[in-house]
Amino acid sequence: MTKNDLVNAIAKETGIDKTTTLTVVESLMDAIKNSLTNNEDVFLRGFGSFIVKKRAAKTARNISKNTTIVIPEHNIPAFKPAKVFLNEVANNKQS
Repeated sequence: MTKNDLVNAIAKETGIDKTTTLTVVESLMDAIKNSLTNNEDVFLRGFGSFIVKKRAAKTARNISKNTTIVIPEHNIPAFKPAKVFLNEVANNKQS
């Protein structure tokens, strides 16, 4: 499902026009991105959590040059689904 498909589905279900729905969806995504950028987790009860994970520094190899490089410590965004959400997906018996 693309962002456009999501906007169409929400607009159809709520009866709100697509332009307003697109604005709301983009605002939601911007708010989540801004929170994660500021190292603040976003918790959506019954859906899941958008969290910031810290990756430790590590040593890697550049096999083409046969050298060792150090990848510094860095943060990455991650999503952890809620148990209710996981159960719904796990119990979906579609073929």
